[in-house]
Amino acid sequence: MTVDELGTYGLEQLTDDEIRAFLANQRMGVLGLPTGNGPYLLPLSFGFDGESRLYFTYVVGGQSRKVDLSERAERASFLVYSAESPYNWESVSLTGRIEEVPESEWDEIDGALADAWRPGLIEAAAASADVAVYRFLIEERSGVKHTGLPPGFD
Repeated sequence: MTVDELGTYGLEQLTDDEIRAFLANQRMGVLGLPTGNGPYLLPLSFGFDGESRLYFTYVVGGQSRKVDLSERAERASFLVYSAESPYNWESVSLTGRIEEVPESEWDEIDGALADAWRPGLIEAAAASADVAVYRFLIEERSGVKHTGLPPGFD
């Protein structure tokens, strides 16, 4: 079934304003980077500038597959979702470009990264390892939500 056909069951497409509000209130998603064997999927915390950019902090070591793939990617995908119940959920799918943010610009984007959630393990590793910041430039966005009642509660 298509998204339009699922509208009969309460599925709604999100407007651009709803997508921005959703991204502003979420902190985790899944980054998809292209490889020759299908996408490399990576759960990441993110910061959002409120308009068209997401920011990720990478903890990097000597060899980093995510850095290598990010540098080579012409396009990437990012999925953010929230599922409160089978009848109350939202998801936003983004497509765009990913690029490293020069360290000279980090102070300018500090506000967008300030609310990014990070596991304690990542915080501890970041204190003693190299970090890099990447920006995801949103080119395409779409989102859906279902906030219907369970069957029989009409």
